[in-house]
Amino acid sequence: MKKRIATVHRTTGETDIEITLNLDGKGQSDIDTGIGFFDHMLDAFARHGLFDLTVKCEGDLHVDCHHTIEDVGIVLGEAIKEAVGDKRGIKRYGSFLLPMDETLILAAVDLCGRPYLAFDANFTTDRVGYFDTEMVKEFFYAVSYAAMMNLHLKEMYGENNHHIIEAMFKGFAKALDQATSLDPRIEDVLSTKGVI
Repeated sequence: MKKRIATVHRTTGETDIEITLNLDGKGQSDIDTGIGFFDHMLDAFARHGLFDLTVKCEGDLHVDCHHTIEDVGIVLGEAIKEAVGDKRGIKRYGSFLLPMDETLILAAVDLCGRPYLAFDANFTTDRVGYFDTEMVKEFFYAVSYAAMMNLHLKEMYGENNHHIIEAMFKGFAKALDQATSLDPRIEDVLSTKGVI
């Protein structure tokens, strides 16, 4: 089987980021973004999606967390797109209903080549650690558009902001793992058009 691994490096005036993603990993990660809670979320994404993930980021955290989180989302999305490749043999769709204590999150993915984010969540605090809660949507928007995927995330219910955010990252991981899984019955791409 062809290795589905991608390394993407992106440098701007605000961030310098390198990400390596192995879709067929074991959930191992080495992550340093300078934002502890964000590192925790990316580790959860890797572990629960069974992706091997390395993230090295130097960002302008003296400004705030925005550029770091958004740009990591862009680079991760690009890595997903590159690692998936031509999409031959993948299931394309994935969804997961993830419980975390009082929280329940629905995550659904379509690796269709068209970017779209549907996001429905209510946060009751401005921050979790040094991570602004408004950046959750910005991160997933960046991932979905860079990866050219449909991504739907919905908070069915929840109270604890940490749990809501973590369940979103884990649910996304599980849905993406499902969508990128290979099925021997799919000989080409799963589309009536013949291309995705």
